[in-house]
Amino acid sequence: MYLTRFRVNTHRSGARKLLSSPQAMHAAVLGGFPDLLPSAAESDTGAGGSGGPRVLWRVDRNATAEVFLYVVSPERPELTHLVEQAGWPHADEGSGWRSHDYAGFLDRIEAGQNWSFRLTANPVHSIRRKDGEPTKPTAHVTPRHQVGWLLKKQERCGFEVLRATDPDPAMPEVDGYDVLVRERDSAGFDKADPRPERKGRRMRVPVVTATFDGRLTVTDPEALRRALTSGIGRAKAYGCGLLTLAPVT
Repeated sequence: MYLTRFRVNTHRSGARKLLSSPQAMHAAVLGGFPDLLPSAAESDTGAGGSGGPRVLWRVDRNATAEVFLYVVSPERPELTHLVEQAGWPHADEGSGWRSHDYAGFLDRIEAGQNWSFRLTANPVHSIRRKDGEPTKPTAHVTPRHQVGWLLKKQERCGFEVLRATDPDPAMPEVDGYDVLVRERDSAGFDKADPRPERKGRRMRVPVVTATFDGRLTVTDPEALRRALTSGIGRAKAYGCGLLTLAPVT
């Protein structure tokens, strides 16, 4: 497994195109893996750990001009095409992307460790609008319900979100835990409508995302390793599901 970081040059039109379309970014990421079969790349398993290792990606917007693309993958990517489209193709060597061996880090995960984490996810739940209808995935849109979605995933994914040391009693479902919903988006994106009767038209794909920052403790190392390499939740093809850990500061 490999963890790759690519800095996006937000001044380039190609970068702005990728950042505005999860579908375009997904295609660009997969372009770095010549041996990846399309069927494997497009599969989107459910909650973390239900599938094997796969290509996961996430865009972190730390500041207007500081945007990073993170990729976790079974193979080392080759991202020259991304440098040419959305990087600094004429800069010194080393300004493009860096890939690190992820396996050693994964092997060192142990129960009881505390980590800071970041996760961009598509928090949804299944509802039935009226009797007799099949259930339909519906997005959580408030921070309280989005954090609640994450807390329901934690046991299966091998971790527990730490309790906040100074919680706000007015919002115990959110501030009772050391987690912050730092960024939310419900814009979605447009793509070609696959229905024959609407050939040539576009359709809107709604994707609600939430980015969580917080601290966790490891409860099941093997389950957490699966979550780190196979993703958490839905919409993995659109930049969701990648959980990353960092030392607690």
